[in-house]
Amino acid sequence: MRIEDLSQAEHTLWEAFTRGEAVDLSSGNPAFDEPAQSDRWGSDRVVRAEVLVALLVGAQEPEPGQVAAVRLTGARIVGSLNLGHADVTVPLALTGCSFDEAPHLYWARLHSVHIMRCRLPGLVASGARIDGHLWLEGSHISGGLWLDGAHITGILNLSAAHLSNPGGDALLADRLNVDANVYCDTGFTADGEVRLPGATVGGQLIFRGAKLRNPSGAALYASRLQVAANVFCDGGFTAQGEIRLRGARVGGYLSLVGAVLSHPQRTALNADDLAVDTDVYCSDGFNATGTVSFSGAHVGGQLSFQGARLANPSTLEQQSVALSLQRLQAEELLLRPSEQIDGIVELAYAKIGLLRDDPATWPARMQLDGLSYESLDQPLTARQRLDWLHRDTDGYQPQPYERLAQFYRSIGLDAEGRSVLLAKQRDRRAIQNPPRKLWGLLQDMTVGYGYRPFRAAMWLITLLAIGTVVFQVHQPARLDTGQNPHFNAFLFTMDLLLPIGSLGQEGLFAPKGVYLWIADLLVAAGFILGLTVAAGATRVLSRD
Repeated sequence: MRIEDLSQAEHTLWEAFTRGEAVDLSSGNPAFDEPAQSDRWGSDRVVRAEVLVALLVGAQEPEPGQVAAVRLTGARIVGSLNLGHADVTVPLALTGCSFDEAPHLYWARLHSVHIMRCRLPGLVASGARIDGHLWLEGSHISGGLWLDGAHITGILNLSAAHLSNPGGDALLADRLNVDANVYCDTGFTADGEVRLPGATVGGQLIFRGAKLRNPSGAALYASRLQVAANVFCDGGFTAQGEIRLRGARVGGYLSLVGAVLSHPQRTALNADDLAVDTDVYCSDGFNATGTVSFSGAHVGGQLSFQGARLANPSTLEQQSVALSLQRLQAEELLLRPSEQIDGIVELAYAKIGLLRDDPATWPARMQLDGLSYESLDQPLTARQRLDWLHRDTDGYQPQPYERLAQFYRSIGLDAEGRSVLLAKQRDRRAIQNPPRKLWGLLQDMTVGYGYRPFRAAMWLITLLAIGTVVFQVHQPARLDTGQNPHFNAFLFTMDLLLPIGSLGQEGLFAPKGVYLWIADLLVAAGFILGLTVAAGATRVLSRD
């Protein structure tokens, strides 16, 4: 490049480069200097991209004792800033500039790159390696920011950046590797999909206050993302479209405090198979319209929905899931939203240390089969917890009853545990065939399936009293056995009721007429009572 071909602005930059000095072409009027107004800027603020490329790849040597750098403010950059596969050893800092064409940094090796408060029709840095920071704070990038396969040894700063590519990829960062923090906060917006699948972040990932919009698909696609520290999607974070964290790994905690997610009748948050070393906070104003799913997730501490709002209303065609926690493993689940959950809650086969819930916010329908927990807070009464079990969409399933009864026994509430197991048998009877229903009804009426043993005694006393009165008033005829026994109505009735053994009365006296029918009924009642007592006792002993 010939020096004499440079414009005044370009010549100033050329000379300043050798000393690493900044060149400011702005007018001093903040409104006029906005990159959106670059069409109104004069030719004195135009810098050709090829001049920048020449300086960055070594066309000019630094002055002795100085660190060369391109530092330019308020320029309109025309042409293609193409550094593909280049090895750039000097810093690049552009502030408040406007690009006519998208810069290309693919597979380049660069030192720190600062492109701040600039306007770009795209930025392609696929496979680039940046030894230092990539600073895009406050820039407006349309047409897509491509960082797929890039490696940044410092910070990626997208604070207050605006990415726009509706219906496409606003940020394409598949397999991106950032050794330090990633900032997409303080006014960061994205219209289009933000993609971070397979990305690795060595520090924190911060979307605090970010606004993502891609209502037809994924607003944030971050499957298999790995973050060494914390992830913040809070502080006014909003998303229209799916937040996809499936299979992601977080070394600290995940905060969605106060986040507002919207993807009606579809998945608002997909955190299936997510692994978080400490806590997950979907709390304190967290609001999700659509399904929130943590199926198969592993949470080392607490998963909190304290003060959240979860809604995915059912339609005429289908019952919709508001919260899916199937196969979740967590030390603690805090399921106390601010209002009743609108939609199905799936807890099937989840393993939870401590489940904290609130009857006032239980959804109308749940899935509880296979749910395992060590403790419940609040324990509530068996009657209240049975209402919880009866909300199961799958109807009668034995495991939830057995686990609840086991919990009551573990805290010394044996009577509550027996009530749960009795309810289990009654609910099971409702789905059996008629003969089994009849037999179950007899067991229920007589001994409460073995969980109400005093009921058998009451039946025995009642029948014994009736028989004693009847046969005392109407003594049966004495049989001709050569003996002259004394008749005792109480012992005679007892002899009829006992299915085994004899008290020496039944074989010596014979009722006639209607009293013979009464005697036969007492024999039959004693036989049935004996069988049900044996069946109930066997069931209780087998469980204990």
